[in-house]
Amino acid sequence: MNPVVVTSAGKVRGTIQDRVARFRGIPFAAPPEGPLRFRPPAPPPGWSATRDALAFGAAPPQLAPAPGAPAMWQPGDGLDCLTVNVWTPDPGAAGLPVMVWIYGGLWKHGSASMPHYDATALADSGVVVVTFNYRVGFEGFAHLPGVPDNRGLRDQVAALEWVRDNIAAFGGDAGNVTVFGQSAGAASAVLLMAAPAARGLFRRAIAQSIPAGARTRAEAEKVTATLAQAVGVPGTWDALAGLPPEALLAVQDAPLRGREDGFTAFGPVIDGDLVTGQPWTALEAGAGHEVDLICGFTHDEYRGQGPVPAPTGGLDLGLVAEAIGLGPQAADAYRRSHPGLTDTDLFTVMLSDALVRMPTTRAARAQARAGGRTWLYDFTWQSPALGAAHGVDLPFTFGNPNSRYATRFLGSPPPPGFTDLSRQLRAAWTSFACTGDPGWPRFTLDRQTTRLWNLPPTDTAFPLEASRQVWEPGTTA
Repeated sequence: MNPVVVTSAGKVRGTIQDRVARFRGIPFAAPPEGPLRFRPPAPPPGWSATRDALAFGAAPPQLAPAPGAPAMWQPGDGLDCLTVNVWTPDPGAAGLPVMVWIYGGLWKHGSASMPHYDATALADSGVVVVTFNYRVGFEGFAHLPGVPDNRGLRDQVAALEWVRDNIAAFGGDAGNVTVFGQSAGAASAVLLMAAPAARGLFRRAIAQSIPAGARTRAEAEKVTATLAQAVGVPGTWDALAGLPPEALLAVQDAPLRGREDGFTAFGPVIDGDLVTGQPWTALEAGAGHEVDLICGFTHDEYRGQGPVPAPTGGLDLGLVAEAIGLGPQAADAYRRSHPGLTDTDLFTVMLSDALVRMPTTRAARAQARAGGRTWLYDFTWQSPALGAAHGVDLPFTFGNPNSRYATRFLGSPPPPGFTDLSRQLRAAWTSFACTGDPGWPRFTLDRQTTRLWNLPPTDTAFPLEASRQVWEPGTTA
């Protein structure tokens, strides 16, 4: 018999598969269309009859993430995208720990309906898992005069408020919520830790590969002006809200003119409200210190993130160092601190540090310095195709080795060690969600213990101190 649950907006009917009840496509906010376009999320309309929650809702407007990859959104899908999905081992239970997933995707891609985010294996471990959509790209993160910034983050807060108000009906404990996410989702988790609007909505966070990337208001205004010019309308709410999403998607990369512009024109905007700076800056000041934090990175973060062109005429690490915000002398510092590596290998090390490994390290150190309970890890397991690339940890997190996404890293069939390492990683994440203990020693400034996720998992001193000294010379360990 299909389970039925009563939510604040009405009854929903799910399905049971592999001992786990699944409810998909439940609205947590009204469709952001018409007068609600580019506005903060509004409450969803209720319903009287039991609503089938059998299929995912539409993805937020976006292009395909890569040539040849399936597009998650089509113009006919519209804007009714703000929905949640729940996997629960027992809707009739009470007090189960809750894990809420935030996807990544360069702030311009992503959907909770992507097959590699199927949470059946996680929920079968005894936790309630929630995934949800939030607006990405221009819809979620463009700056518009007179409209609150960071609508994508505001969607995330609204989803967490839905969890607070409804998750008990699915067997979960609203007082024991762990937010977890990867890449842009990891940055979101850390930003929400420090955001007053999200205070009290979760008690723990797992941030897998935290990137830098918060934009100043001036930078965001420039992006909007460029895109408005590209579509030939004024950069105002009424002019841009009158355009279909596909018109804005067609020009979303217009501001990316040079290597220094990165992979995306969008990201959190420093609005002084939800976002006060880069993800780690508010943690430095003690905001969010009451939230337990696991954070970490894959060892070869640059791999799998897309090409960053080498300078014309060859690989000049001095120019690379300048492009990532260091002085040209940093190239020699990298050579001295990483003896035996070729310049090609050092290029990967430098970009991995710049894009994720140092931002994640800063977040861990900031939280530890503020007195927050902190754990750090380095995912070093090497995939057959891309090594310990950005995103390789996702199939292990969800226990899904056979999705299109997973086979890009793992091949088919997956390597023999996948099942064991995935089981251990998921056990650590669910133990943390349940008890606050992932199973390895905390990271403190005095004792910088770091978990190395490999077979077997081991614990060691912080493995990137040589890189950290290049980025923060003269600071103590």
